[in-house]
Amino acid sequence: MKEELIIAGFGGQGVLSMGKILAYSGVMQDYEVSWMPSYGPEMRGGTANVTVMISDQPISSPISHDYDTAIILNQQSMDKFEERVKPGGVLIYDTNGIVRHPVRKDISIYTIDATAEAARRGNSRLFNTMILGGYLKVRPVVSLENVFKGLEKSLPERAHKSLPANQEAVRIGMELIREYVPE
Repeated sequence: MKEELIIAGFGGQGVLSMGKILAYSGVMQDYEVSWMPSYGPEMRGGTANVTVMISDQPISSPISHDYDTAIILNQQSMDKFEERVKPGGVLIYDTNGIVRHPVRKDISIYTIDATAEAARRGNSRLFNTMILGGYLKVRPVVSLENVFKGLEKSLPERAHKSLPANQEAVRIGMELIREYVPE
């Protein structure tokens, strides 16, 4: 098993945190893991992405140019990474702010309205864990139990009071994700 994943969006959307949660989850499951963040000097509001690799074999390089899965959270990231999903791979995107939907026919495409759902619930901080839940529904590369352990490990102790809400957000994301059907 080897999953090469890119998560890309604006700084402040929890892109790097989502990658860190997945990386810790993989470690908790005794997998080999690589977590490689990339962000511009703006951080909040600038573009950010993280490459996460999870494998049951040693990872020879943390650098990847093509991905099994791309999680896209803004139009700039869609423009940059849609073509870098391997044929047969998966592209998941939040519909908020996307003006040009993906067009590829050789990958599986899913949408998740996590921005709208987090706003509806009055807690925009749950956005990224909803996205994570949607991803895990489509690509269950780590167990939910280990995701919750990874979530606890990645959050600073002062934020542990938000663990139940984040765990619930993961479950909500699993319900929100839908296969994309072009009009």
